[in-house]
Amino acid sequence: MQLKDDYSTIIIIVTYNGMKWLPKCLKSTKPYPVVVVDNNSTDDTSEYIKNNHPGIKIFEQRKNLGFGQANNIGISYALKEGADFVFLLNQDAYLLSDCLESLIKAQIANSEYGILSPVHLNGEGNRLDENFSNYLSYSRNNDFYSDYVLNKTKQEIYEVPFVNAAGWLISRNCLESVGGFDPIFFHYGEDENYCHRVIFHDLKIGVMPNLFLWHDRENRSEKFDENSLEILERNLKIKFSDINKENLFHIENSLLNRKKSRLKAYLKLNFQAGNDYRKEIRMLEKIIPQIKRSRKLNKQKGTNYLTYHDK
Repeated sequence: MQLKDDYSTIIIIVTYNGMKWLPKCLKSTKPYPVVVVDNNSTDDTSEYIKNNHPGIKIFEQRKNLGFGQANNIGISYALKEGADFVFLLNQDAYLLSDCLESLIKAQIANSEYGILSPVHLNGEGNRLDENFSNYLSYSRNNDFYSDYVLNKTKQEIYEVPFVNAAGWLISRNCLESVGGFDPIFFHYGEDENYCHRVIFHDLKIGVMPNLFLWHDRENRSEKFDENSLEILERNLKIKFSDINKENLFHIENSLLNRKKSRLKAYLKLNFQAGNDYRKEIRMLEKIIPQIKRSRKLNKQKGTNYLTYHDK
């Protein structure tokens, strides 16, 4: 069965030095329209797209905006163009035949799902992507692996609290209820935060077990360079920006306890420990107001963080 012509879907790909994967990635997107948001790549990503895929709409950024904010640009454009669905695809991921069409059909029939994802395989397609397998652990869905092992009839969709955004089909209804990615996250954490918000706004997140994409991230030499303080900051943002939980007093107590520990360290002439606490205190004093603003806004239904506005 073919999809009705009046259902519009746009694929959005955020690129950053993506030439290692981009030719294969873009080839896998046919015949759907594609929007690329390039985060100021220093390789030939933009030129390759312009020369080889002139039909692709490309937004070239003057700096690296990170994954979430770059996607917000593409999502805003897609909504203005009237898209009923957007599909977020990583530059290092490849769609398999009929995957996206089947996802769209399923989301039309199951509109309670704001996000649908295929199963993510590794770059060779011969096993599950390692991180993806963790998202389907027993604690997150106690039927997924059991149905495979026991040879039961698999469900069409398995509901999960989170799946990473390497291949998300998001409905227009979800985007107009939840909004875009929260800009307090630069890299990592933005998709987990988004899933928290989807659930808060009474929509579901699902994985379809008979649909697949390949996520080519094994044996990658490139690493996102973060120090321990940046990792701590991101983890605190993920935890305390979860609007399904009222736990802000914990982070405020953590700030108070660090101030006490800093004073004790200096009194004991342990300047290294005191300076470490000082850095963490400054970080907490910065992010606590950000988290409070984020929580307040994210509880409101609407196109938050997107430049699209329904008229």
